[in-house]
Amino acid sequence: MLLRKYMSLLGVGSALIDLILPKSHYHKGELIKGHFLIKGGTIEQRLRRIECDLMRIDHKTEKETVVDTVTILSSKVIHSEETNHLHFTFQLPETLTPSSQSISYRFKTRLVFNEGVESKDLDIIYVH
Repeated sequence: MLLRKYMSLLGVGSALIDLILPKSHYHKGELIKGHFLIKGGTIEQRLRRIECDLMRIDHKTEKETVVDTVTILSSKVIHSEETNHLHFTFQLPETLTPSSQSISYRFKTRLVFNEGVESKDLDIIYVH
């Protein structure tokens, strides 16, 4: 048991997060509704927060910019092998530049624990 705890502190066997979206193409100003799927690891871990950033990537300059952030604070315990669903809503700004070969967007999600390595997820979306 002690070995599993130390392994999860290093990221091996820790809880995972996945942002589940109903589609990948959206219009400027559209309300995105999806959910976070959280899967428990080999031991229970106390969740501190979920951070989800909408990132704009300019491929010409290789610059990555945070457009907006959703943060969910929590003190929930994620039990071993447990699966949880948490609702996600995000309003896309009307001012977004449409996706192109030079501009792309993605959600960068992080599951942050009291102890251990944070879990990360990336989801590409296309804006029209």
